[in-house]
Amino acid sequence: MSSSLLNTALENQLLTVLALLSFVLLVVVTLGVGYLTAVEWRDRRRRGREVSAMPAARGKRKS
Repeated sequence: MSSSLLNTALENQLLTVLALLSFVLLVVVTLGVGYLTAVEWRDRRRRGREVSAMPAARGKRKS
């Protein structure tokens, strides 16, 4: 009987650790996706500004 309780306790502890690990992994992946999304958004805005500035620079160039 004591062995059965010990196995149940170890199983519960293992499940708790696995649940905590999966939650931490979920948070890390979510933050990673958020970071990559923010970086892509920033780069897209920067590229848009460079493209809109190019025709003005092209008009000032001497032939």
